[in-house]
Amino acid sequence: MIMETKTFIIPNITCGHCVMTITRELRGIKGVERVEGDPEAKTITVTWQAPATLAKITGALKEINYPAA
Repeated sequence: MIMETKTFIIPNITCGHCVMTITRELRGIKGVERVEGDPEAKTITVTWQAPATLAKITGALKEINYPAA
């Protein structure tokens, strides 16, 4: 299995609670292995493998009102 990692810029992140919300939602996607957030940099780094996809991750971010820039 191929692991992929991507850092997303999420302009709506304002605090650690935002990061916790995003982490909880993304970990609910089968195949997402790791989610790390930095509220000061407004970034989320996600590591995943199939069946998770970039489209599923970005779709979930949009759905919870934290779209990637």
